[in-house]
Amino acid sequence: MPADAAVTVQGLTLHLRIGGQGPGLLLLHGFPTSSADWDPIWSALTRDFRVLAFDFPGLGRSEKPRRHVTIPQIADIALELMDRHGVPCAHMLAHDLGNTVALELLHRDRDWQSLVMLNGGIVPGAYRPRPIQKLLAGPAGPLVARVASERLFRRNMHRIFGPHTAPSEQFLHESWQTLLAGGGRASLPYVIRYLHERKRHADRWMEPLRHPPVPMQLICGVHDPVSGEAVADAVEALESGVHVTRLDVGHYPQVENPEQVVDAFRAFHSRLR
Repeated sequence: MPADAAVTVQGLTLHLRIGGQGPGLLLLHGFPTSSADWDPIWSALTRDFRVLAFDFPGLGRSEKPRRHVTIPQIADIALELMDRHGVPCAHMLAHDLGNTVALELLHRDRDWQSLVMLNGGIVPGAYRPRPIQKLLAGPAGPLVARVASERLFRRNMHRIFGPHTAPSEQFLHESWQTLLAGGGRASLPYVIRYLHERKRHADRWMEPLRHPPVPMQLICGVHDPVSGEAVADAVEALESGVHVTRLDVGHYPQVENPEQVVDAFRAFHSRLR
């Protein structure tokens, strides 16, 4: 299996990436970007793990259907990919939308051993979606998507990064081009319906946070206005044993300060031994 490949799962063509040797590690990316977000830490992770990542349906280089693929369906796809390509269900590292997929996967009958989450809307009430997200998820979503521009995308991305860790021009340009590829603009209102799913299934996806079935960590960029300090505080307030690490970055810790994310991830895993 090459490092990057196009595979068909449940009738959808998806972009898959596999590398490294060792225990299985599933990477789950966020909205509205792709598994390319893991590039800054990919080489560090593949030194110690057999890593699998894929672009969610509707995002990245995967197929962009004109329908909503639910969080449970994305979880099903992840498990099928791991089974098909011989990557054991062991550890997860997730970000943003991927966190909710990971919390769903913890309900599945698999031998998960740990979950590390980066910034994401995992606690209702502490999560503050941007106005553009609310518009995309609402009745005017298709119209908003049609008029969305790279300038608007860049402005919103700058607002969720940390004050000292602004996104590079390369990251912004490549993320926008990948988002557009394959008719991605039209798929955004379907993908972002995960916001409604989070509300409907809040109790189900809060349960692993209240009663962690495996060791869990949140690595949180505190300058994220969407899911930063407030989410970290809310997770700590649960007093459930989820370890919280705060970083001086924004919504994309793995992009803004990959070295600190790797250090925090490795420190967490060293405590598992």
